[in-house]
Amino acid sequence: MNTYSAPAIYIQLKNRVTVPKGKGVTLRDIAYLITEPEWREPLYSILLLKPAQSDGNLILIDLLTVIPHIHELIPGADIQPIGEGRTIVQIEGPVEARKPSVALFVLVWLLLFFGSALTIMNFHADVSMQEVHVRIVEMLTGRRDDHPYVFQIAYSLGIGFGMVIFFNHLFKKKWNEEPTPLEVEMFLYQNNIDHYVVHEEYSKMNRSGNDPSGPKEDGT
Repeated sequence: MNTYSAPAIYIQLKNRVTVPKGKGVTLRDIAYLITEPEWREPLYSILLLKPAQSDGNLILIDLLTVIPHIHELIPGADIQPIGEGRTIVQIEGPVEARKPSVALFVLVWLLLFFGSALTIMNFHADVSMQEVHVRIVEMLTGRRDDHPYVFQIAYSLGIGFGMVIFFNHLFKKKWNEEPTPLEVEMFLYQNNIDHYVVHEEYSKMNRSGNDPSGPKEDGT
């Protein structure tokens, strides 16, 4: 006599996913699964929710809301969670192809260029960089030059070259595979946003009494 043996399911929720507006969110969209081959496709096809207009464009899905859907398909399944127990679903509408505005590009470029130039000049004025250059040239050559243009030109080029090395980026070219400081800051910024969204969504669940995993005052 054959006895039914429920499979083991290893599930890892993705941190953040984007789903087109009007499309239902399936398990395939938000999770990675390791299980027996015959169950993989039915599990991935489980419809978890159909986002409504009132849900907004950010939806938090907790693992404890996913488990009942899996047990409905496979009663008694041995579910082994891996990693974070939640994922953020961003509902995204159709992207309209728009021609880039040349005037807006030029305006932003000019603002960044002159803003950076003024920042560097104000810093140099604060630390008396002109006198420092004069003193360095005097120490190197033995004579005083109140306008050491050669040294200042080399110094200016060095600032630009140093910025390129520091940011590890020149137009579309990167010198190596290390992330640039800007990419790191954007990553940290996105993580902070995700933590805030998780905290706010759990707070809403707590207030409405619908939090499936109990109170989470610290947003974790």
